[in-house]
Amino acid sequence: MANLDGYIVFVIKWIAVPVGIYAFVHAVRQRADAFTAAGKLTKNAWLGITGVGLLLLLITNGPISGGAMFWLAAMVAVLVYIVDVKPAVMEVQGGGPRW
Repeated sequence: MANLDGYIVFVIKWIAVPVGIYAFVHAVRQRADAFTAAGKLTKNAWLGITGVGLLLLLITNGPISGGAMFWLAAMVAVLVYIVDVKPAVMEVQGGGPRW
């Protein structure tokens, strides 16, 4: 059973990494004035948050290890960008939801 737990944690960790990459790349590609117009932190702040989040997702061992708190904080930061900041920035720039 412990082996199954290890596989599940491994999959969760490596699913989180592309999410972090997506958030960081999206932040890089947006206009700087759109962040402040949407009432969010500046572009540089979100680049730092998502960049550090991505780094922590890469270097920590996932949700069950000594760095679990850092992994969880990084995942929350990246998801806040995707769920809250990204839609607001897209709305300000006139783009609707795109898949």
